[in-house]
This record gives sequence, C-alpha cells and structure tokens, in this order.
Amino acid sequence: MPEPSGIVYRRDLLPGDREAVGRVVRATGFFSAEEAAIAQELVDERMARGEASGYSFLFAEAEGNLLGYTCFGPIAGSVHSFDLYWIAVLPGAQGRGLGKNLMAESERIMAVCGARRVYADTSARPQYEPTRAFYRSCGYTQEALLVDFYAPGDGKAIFVKILPAA
Repeated sequence: MPEPSGIVYRRDLLPGDREAVGRVVRATGFFSAEEAAIAQELVDERMARGEASGYSFLFAEAEGNLLGYTCFGPIAGSVHSFDLYWIAVLPGAQGRGLGKNLMAESERIMAVCGARRVYADTSARPQYEPTRAFYRSCGYTQEALLVDFYAPGDGKAIFVKILPAA
C-alpha cells in the first residue's frame, strides 16, 4: 500500500505536540478521555525529563499536521525488552501504509537501542479487532490474554515481536 505523499518523520518533540497527540488519539474514537490524557502526559514527561523519561516518540506529519505517532521505550528491569506504549493514526490517514511505516521505523529505532523484544497491549473488546489484526499484520504474536483486566468483559491482549539484532 502506498503511503500518503509528503510525509515527514521526526523524533524531536515540538511545543505543540502535546495538543496534537491529544487530537490524534481522540480522533481515533478508540480511547477514553482518561487514556487521551495519559498519552499527553507521556509527551509532558519526555519534554520535562528528556531521555531519562524512558519515552521515545516518532511523529509522522504532512504540511506541519500530525497524522500519526508512536511512543515506545525500554521496560525497566529488563535486558532487551521494550514497550510500544502508543501507536495512533488519524482516521483519514489510515489504510494507506502509514501505521505500518511508523511501526517499522519505530522497531528499527528500538533495535538500534538494544531491543530484541517489543511488547504491545490492547483491549480484547470486539471494537479492537482491527488493532489486533494490525499487530498481527506487522509480525506480532499474541502471547497472553488477561481476562477482565480493564473492566468486566474487557481483557488485555498482550502481543510480542522478536526483533533481529541491529
């Protein structure tokens, strides 16, 4: 699938990223107000603490507008495991390869930083089947299902991908 034209990727955070991340996360229609606030708090943490925050970002934008992003970082206490905390793409930019390109570049960055395993979790609710299918299409395997994790009837599906050595 061709990616939308004119996409620029960047890792550095800019002053407007907090609000832009909130807009993207809310626009997906998948996340609660509390979850959107958490996504924005991770931007705040990175802005305040830099690399010491443990959060890295990759932004995809066109004409200065954020279309999608990832947030990832090493799992404290592990030797080579990273968490993919967030991946979100505006609905109008979905289905054209942007999410897969964001994922692949994020994995490349993680591998360079020593990652050998990347973990991603999502809800087990039916609404999230497209998310789970996306992870599988990117080479992730569901390793666990924690029943009723988020709420009764809302389990947590944990996916993993083994990365090649950088």
